[in-house]
Amino acid sequence: QVQVAESGGGSVQAGDSLTLTCSLSGLNPNIAHTCLAWFRQAPGKEREGVAASATVFGRPIKHYSNSVKGRFTISQDNDKNTLDLEMNRLKPEDTGVYYCTVDSRQRKCLVSTMEDVGDFTLWGRGTQVVVSP
Repeated sequence: QVQVAESGGGSVQAGDSLTLTCSLSGLNPNIAHTCLAWFRQAPGKEREGVAASATVFGRPIKHYSNSVKGRFTISQDNDKNTLDLEMNRLKPEDTGVYYCTVDSRQRKCLVSTMEDVGDFTLWGRGTQVVVSP
């Protein structure tokens, strides 16, 4: 059974940085051939995709939503089965619960934009990020 566990959230000031980490388990043999992503849900809003990552024939494929492009960096460690989201120059509008997810179909990440990656069905408990002005 595939499970994800997010950590690293907290309360920060605008302009600060945070790095979220997702630990994944239950994937055979590891996360190397999957499509991974971070989503977030702000209060009163729908969950939205933030960043996605896959490694295809050793080549990294990454997508970012327009709202975080240039500020956030997604990275995966296939040996440790972890997925990080480094968030820099945080803004109050980045506030929300951040979720890690994975799909065994790597082709889900073989698209043009973060919007094209689509939705996922596996969700953890998430980690809260609060950015104060």
